Amino acid sequence: MILRSAAVMIKSIVVLSLVFRLALAHRIDLPASRKECFFEDLHVNDKMTVTYQVGGGGNLDVDFLMTDPLGGNIAKHTKETTGTVAITADKDGRYTYCFSNEMSTVSDKQVSFNVHGVIYVADDGIVAPVEREVRNLAIELQAVKDEQEYIVMRERTHRNTAESTNDRVKWWSIAQTILLFGVCGWQVYYLKSFFEVKR
Repeated sequence: MILRSAAVMIKSIVVLSLVFRLALAHRIDLPASRKECFFEDLHVNDKMTVTYQVGGGGNLDVDFLMTDPLGGNIAKHTKETTGTVAITADKDGRYTYCFSNEMSTVSDKQVSFNVHGVIYVADDGIVAPVEREVRNLAIELQAVKDEQEYIVMRERTHRNTAESTNDRVKWWSIAQTILLFGVCGWQVYYLKSFFEVKR
């Protein structure tokens, strides 16, 4: 019995190593008026998910386009800050996804994106419950990881905004203090000269 459960676990691990590709996390700098494209070679029923977020630059927006091997549009997002596209390949070939900053002529953008997928393995109908649960757990774990990466990116953006605001408030307070002392000095001088006796 112990040998059988160990064999099932080993089989599950081997199947999972074949089934799931590693998630690829990337960060690119996208210059103004440029477009960057990437591709994945998929087979029928393979699954792929692309999640992206703009981390800096301009209005924090990019255009996203995904095409199938024949050049047909699968997904198109215009001026989006974040996005997720999940597909199941309906034909073999090279699926291309592009990030475009062509609408901006001045500001560069920083884009972080993850690509992860599942290689389709035909199910012969005999799947151990443990194996099924391990597959479901792996899928849910990937979703949690994607959410954490999104939260980290948002935290970084909000921290940068808070630090920038804090810096501006500090310099505005310094300017107000200098102006206050200047006005006080001028008032003392003016009142002093008002009460001086002219001879």
